[in-house]
Formats: sequence, C-alpha cells, structure tokens
Amino acid sequence: MSSIPANLQYTKDHEWTLTEGGVATVGITDHAQHELGDIVFVELPKVGATIKAGDSFGTIEAVKTVAELYAPLSGTVTEVNTALADDAGVINTDPYGKGWIIKVTVEGDTDALMDAEAYKKLV
Repeated sequence: MSSIPANLQYTKDHEWTLTEGGVATVGITDHAQHELGDIVFVELPKVGATIKAGDSFGTIEAVKTVAELYAPLSGTVTEVNTALADDAGVINTDPYGKGWIIKVTVEGDTDALMDAEAYKKLV
C-alpha cells in the first residue's frame, strides 16, 4: 500500500500539493513513483514560468518510460528542486520530502484537488 499523507491534496494524475501561505509545493505521489519504477530524470520548468491547472509542466523519466507531469493548480513557478538534476532518484525514496519538484504561487482556488480519503479511493 502506498503512503498517502493526510495533510496533502492530490490529483487524478497522481501529483500532490502542500499549500502554505499561498505557495504550493508540488510533487508526484508515492503510488506514482512505484508505478514508474526507478526515476532517472526530471524535466523542470523555469522559475517564473506560468502553469495552468491540468496542463503539462514537464516530464519525468524512469528506466522504462517517460511520463508527463501535470500542474495540479494554476500559478507562477517560484522555485524548482535543482537537486533533482543530480539525483532524480530521491523521488523514489522520499516523494513527499526531498523529492518535491516545484513550488508555485497559487492563482485561483484548490477546490478541484482531492483530499487523502478521495485519493485513497482512486488508487
């Protein structure tokens, strides 16, 4: 069973968010990283890029596949996890901590996101 922290919000595309003070930290879920396998590379957007909920903002590459990363909410990228350039595999070991992908200044609401219970039902 995958880890699904109760304090996060989730998307049907298996991204998670933690919003604090109008800034959302975004990553992929434990379930997603298990499905992908050994992650070797993450294509990150540039700081200052505008993302729109539901649109692709990058890709994540595992040994056997490449998958799109979908924005869980709209906003402006304020920070990217540059440590992933050296070791994208940290997502496999710590998807909710050191494996975060981007931080976004949130524009609009987060009502479309699922809570942990809804995400558990999805997976």
